[in-house]
Amino acid sequence: MKKLFIILLLIETVTLNAQLFNTANGEIKFLSKAPLEIIKAESKKLQGVLDFSKKVFAFKLNMRSFEGFNSPLQREHFYENYLEVSEFPDAVFSGKILENLKKGKSTYRAKGNLTIHGITKEVIIDVDLDIEEDKISFQSDFNVSLEDFKIELPMIVHQKIAKDINVNVKGLLSGKI
Repeated sequence: MKKLFIILLLIETVTLNAQLFNTANGEIKFLSKAPLEIIKAESKKLQGVLDFSKKVFAFKLNMRSFEGFNSPLQREHFYENYLEVSEFPDAVFSGKILENLKKGKSTYRAKGNLTIHGITKEVIIDVDLDIEEDKISFQSDFNVSLEDFKIELPMIVHQKIAKDINVNVKGLLSGKI
């Protein structure tokens, strides 16, 4: 939380003529397709900001905001045993869009630091943007490796939880170019 606040503060103070777009209700879904079980969950509480002129962004999600799962016990194991949300409550992705932004629909590469479970990895993902004067819609699909973020699975659930989790993110950023 502190990291996102500092990033947002820096973006706002450094760019006096900033073209800021933000959201407080972006959507994120994950899907684990393992041989013995499919697990789905989603949250509509993704927060984020994009400085259009500098092409920098920061997104944050409280991991407890996920809903769905196959059972309450599965949700509890997700929170407490695997992601340890008491110790690591938020996932954060901050970085920069690599290509020049232009109005209309295009696919861009976003390079930045993704932090999950207290581990930060540099990643590059493709993101589809539809840029208009006062709003930007975004959508991206990518995979997250549990091993990369040191999320350990007991041997008993190896056939029930995928090692690579598919993540889908979408939302609408409001602002003004």
